[in-house]
Amino acid sequence: MEDDLISKKQLLDLTGISYGQLYRWKRKQLIPEEWFIRKSTFTGQETFFPKEMILSRIHNIVNMKDGLSLDEMADKLSDKASFEKVSVTAKEIIERNIVSTTTLRKFGESLGDESKYTFEELVHLFAVDRLLSAGEMSMEEAELLFRTLQEKVSRLESGSWELFFVRKMGVSSFILAQAPAELWFDEGVRLVSKMTYSDLIEQLKGKLAYKLVE
Repeated sequence: MEDDLISKKQLLDLTGISYGQLYRWKRKQLIPEEWFIRKSTFTGQETFFPKEMILSRIHNIVNMKDGLSLDEMADKLSDKASFEKVSVTAKEIIERNIVSTTTLRKFGESLGDESKYTFEELVHLFAVDRLLSAGEMSMEEAELLFRTLQEKVSRLESGSWELFFVRKMGVSSFILAQAPAELWFDEGVRLVSKMTYSDLIEQLKGKLAYKLVE
């Protein structure tokens, strides 16, 4: 999906970073090689990136670079296992603006232990909060999404998934699929939003980086 990609020129304009910084971070493995996607355009070959992940990664690098060296940042950002061990309190979630108070009050209590939320629980809360905050779904739809994530994600063989939020004639549905997934809809279906586990992880890394820097 072209909307999922951002060109190198757009990225540099939007973030204010230089060409040199971008490729220095690539050489230091702060930005994965596979995120540099070469595509043919009417002007020739151009480099594109997965939009949400690269924007989140650059945001994370900019926010962490004052406290860590580039090598230290590369270690932190690539260490998925360390993030997955992180747990946070409800107080931290609100103070760090990880999830809104509305979402936490509505769905946090159903997770049982309110004192600590696991990384996976945070991913589910974060996914729901993103769509609610964007005004893209109602609270009733949020409840359906939260149940879907809670009940279905563990059934996927791989930990990586994609979520498609669609509506047809006013009726909404959530489709959870193993990543990478490619779906085709009939002309009556409108794709409201698509989220990937990778995007959510990347965004949460920025919000939880303080747990690994402390």
